Parts: sequence; C-alpha cells; structure tokens
Amino acid sequence: MTASTPSSNLGRHVFGLAALAFGVITLAWHDSHQLRYIVYAASAALIFGGAAIQFPRTAKTGAAVLSAAYLVFTLLCVPGIVAGPRIYNSWGNFFEQFSLVTGAAIVSARLSSAWSGEALNRIGRILLSICTASFTLEQAFYLRATAGLVPKWLPPNQMFWAVTTTVLFALAAVALLTNRMALLATRLLTLMLVSFGLLVWVPLVLSDPRSHTNWSENAETFAIAGATWVLADLLGEVRLNDHRPG
Repeated sequence: MTASTPSSNLGRHVFGLAALAFGVITLAWHDSHQLRYIVYAASAALIFGGAAIQFPRTAKTGAAVLSAAYLVFTLLCVPGIVAGPRIYNSWGNFFEQFSLVTGAAIVSARLSSAWSGEALNRIGRILLSICTASFTLEQAFYLRATAGLVPKWLPPNQMFWAVTTTVLFALAAVALLTNRMALLATRLLTLMLVSFGLLVWVPLVLSDPRSHTNWSENAETFAIAGATWVLADLLGEVRLNDHRPG
C-alpha cells in the first residue's frame, strides 16, 4: 500500500499559511516568561512547518512538525487548567490548540500509507467534534463577551449572532460525532470560522495593528478554519472514493 496524493489541498494550504503567520506573530510579540525558549522553538517550528506543508515533497514533514509545535502550545495550557479548573477559558484555550494538533495530524496521516481513509475519517471527526463542542461551551459561558465582538452593523443585533453561532457550533459537533451530514457540517463550520476572521478579527487588526491579541486571534481563527477545512477535504475525498467504481 502506498501513500496517495489528496485530491484537495486547499485546507492544507490555508492551515499552513495561518500556522506560519501565527509563528511570526508569536516571535514578534515575545515576552520574558521562563518558558520563552520553548515558545521560541515552537514558533520557529510553526514557521518552518507552515512553509514546508505547502509543497508536496515536504508536506508530510511540515505537518509532523506542526503537530509537535501545536502539541507544545496545547500542553502549555495545562497549568492554567490545573490552577483554575472551574474557569472555562483555560479549557477553551486547550481545545483550540488541540484542534490545530488534530488538523496537522490529519494532513500527516492523509499523506501516509499507514492509515486507511475510513479510520482517519472516524478519528478526525471524533477529535474535531470534541473541539467543536468546546467552542460551543466557550461561547455559551462567555456569551456577552462573544456578542461584544460581533460587528454592530450586522442585523438584527449582536446577541442574536452570538446565540446563533453558539447553536451552530453545537449542531456541527453533533453532526461530526454522529456522522450525520458531517461533510456539509464541516464545510459550513469552516465557512463560519472564516467569516469570524473576516468580519471580526481582520477589522480589529486594521483598527489597532499594535495589539498582539488582535493579530494572534486572527491567525488562530484562520488556523482553526484551516483545520476544519482539512477535515472537510478528507471527508470529501472519502465520499468520492466511496462512489467510484470498484
């Protein structure tokens, strides 16, 4: 059995570019905490991996490097969870980073002969469904803050869109976990996340380009969108293969 070339690479390219941007942003706004050298190394890995994943010959290596780098950022969230297990923000940060680990791992596995499409489909869906469920809880717990990020010019009002997107996250999580309309749900989830980036974080970056938060949240949002896009590409490929003649 040999590794096959994925039929769609758009998700991989978006994911890689966002990872590269996130690495640059993290290095540009470094601080002096005691784990800075770990963060520097992980950021350099994001830059390398984000570039390498763009090209067929180095994509598998780039994806593996990104998996390791995002795993570091995921583990760095654990002390916050231990210190305040009842504060969901720390859990939310953990699952945001874990969704990126999952996206990179899916890319790596798609380019490997060791994983069947069916097994990767199931594992990818389950892991991202858990992360999407966390996105639901995070928005629900911080609904007022979420509403505050919605552009005021969007009708009918900010709270409407905060509640609506929270419900849509929940529906997407259920669809992925149960494998009911999972491909459609993943594509719509990707579209929603891209919309968050374009409507929320890009305008905030333009209005306050000196804010590290605006830049990092922008890159992370597009990276998560890239991870869900990677899964959508996988699910689309699996569906296509299922409908091909034997």
